[in-house]
Amino acid sequence: MAVEWTPDLSVGVRHIDDQHKIWFQKANELFEAGKQQKAKEYINEMIDFLDDYTKLHFRDEEAYMEEIRYPGLDEQKKAHAIFVNELAKLKKDYNEGGGNLLVILNANKIVINWLTNHIRSMDKKIGEYVKTLK
Repeated sequence: MAVEWTPDLSVGVRHIDDQHKIWFQKANELFEAGKQQKAKEYINEMIDFLDDYTKLHFRDEEAYMEEIRYPGLDEQKKAHAIFVNELAKLKKDYNEGGGNLLVILNANKIVINWLTNHIRSMDKKIGEYVKTLK
């Protein structure tokens, strides 16, 4: 179930939107690898990349929110921490399941839903806040 970044997911802050686009692309690559039953090592590399990229993106986003004194920063940090834990659980479940591809395929919906819901319900507020600063 590939999901593409679309303009309605734009936060209105270029570097955040650019990172979200890459996030969608890499998440889709992971799930495509699962569907094509790629080697466990390859899928683990994809999970690692997604995990590292997610942490990098969250750090960048949180630093930006601090810089602009965004009032919803604490709520964002909590949501980010929950998602980082979800990714860690995904990797653990995948490895403990002997590389069970069903874990990856089932995670598709969870990851994409979290990401789109987070962008729509939380990240868009960053863009709205930025507009008030101009």
